[in-house]
Amino acid sequence: MRRSRQYTGAHARAGLDAELPEIETFENQFPGYEIEFITDEFQSVCPKTGLPDQGTLILRYVPYKSCLELKSLKMYLVAYRNIGIFQENVVNRYLRDVVEACDPVRAEVVGEFAARGGISSRITARHERPRRKR
Repeated sequence: MRRSRQYTGAHARAGLDAELPEIETFENQFPGYEIEFITDEFQSVCPKTGLPDQGTLILRYVPYKSCLELKSLKMYLVAYRNIGIFQENVVNRYLRDVVEACDPVRAEVVGEFAARGGISSRITARHERPRRKR
């Protein structure tokens, strides 16, 4: 049986370098606490079919020197509505962009996506800031 390759490398990389609004930050005033942001109206587009993907994204992070500004984070997330990107890439890109914006002590992004073809998905990506030698 010969398999045809339906998904290409371009599909796999879709959305990873798409231009998105900047996530702004402000100076953290307290050490050692966790922040959790939940959006249950997340939308993006499948890069192969063009069909919408919907789900919940949960971001948990411990800020270091900076905290994420909520309005800019909302604008960042809304911009995904028009981007063709796989669910796995959404979660990992979101984490990458949060780490780049605020260099947290640690961060975790969980994507819980609505079922397609009877299968729902939960994707988790984590980051821990390297400990600096004294």
